[in-house]
Amino acid sequence: MARSDSGIMKRWTDDLAATLATIVIVIALALLVVPVLMTFVGSFDGRNFLGPFPPKSLSLRWYDKLFTNDRYLIGLQTTLMVTIPAALIATTVGVATAVALDRARFYGREAIAALFLSPVIVPGVVIGFSLLMFLAMLGISDGLIRLLMGHVLLSIPYTVRTTLSGLVGIRRSFNEAALVLGANEWRAFWTVTFPLAKTGVISGFLIAIAFSLDDVAISAFLGDSTHYTFSISLLSEMRANFDLTTAAASVLLIAFTVVLIFVIDRLVGIDKVFGIGVHR
Repeated sequence: MARSDSGIMKRWTDDLAATLATIVIVIALALLVVPVLMTFVGSFDGRNFLGPFPPKSLSLRWYDKLFTNDRYLIGLQTTLMVTIPAALIATTVGVATAVALDRARFYGREAIAALFLSPVIVPGVVIGFSLLMFLAMLGISDGLIRLLMGHVLLSIPYTVRTTLSGLVGIRRSFNEAALVLGANEWRAFWTVTFPLAKTGVISGFLIAIAFSLDDVAISAFLGDSTHYTFSISLLSEMRANFDLTTAAASVLLIAFTVVLIFVIDRLVGIDKVFGIGVHR
């Protein structure tokens, strides 16, 4: 009888734990999804003021205002001038670093790998301020150059990580076979290694663009009055003149991110980029 009561109590506690876990998951999903849906609907609000939700009329007025706002357009132009070159440079550095870390075996290899991945862990405010002081010491005052260097530094960890994930599983014998057949190291890399690891390289490039586009902490320190990113213009406009143009800009950023995630998932898989170990 006592054993039966114990079994009933165990099942009751298990059911309670499962119910609580379900409630927590539902609340978490609501916190993630509901604000995004409200932002999306709010960006089409036809009123010229912030009113009760949902809006009574729909309009594209806020998108029209977004694309006629000089501050947003300057920020978008600067972002395009910084993001793509920074992603290309970071991808080049990341691929070279990942190949070296994957092939070489030397003392301090793990420390170097940790150093290249450290910008992911170090707060962006610390990186931005430190880089600002360093560039000021070098006499670099141009905001565009500073933003470019900061975004390269921000993007390198992701290009290293994704390239390493792409290199995992590529046998050394493939490269050695190419060398035996007469190819040099450079030709062996481009004809054997790179085609097999290209999904990781391309994913790193796309992720670098995403994080560069979204960055605020580093860009806030490195920009100037004429060179600032789209995220910074979004933040400053929200503080100075908060209206639903911010919602329209947010929807565009969300749409870009969704498309980017879909492309990355199709190319290499989200789990391989973020959820699996990167090197042997």
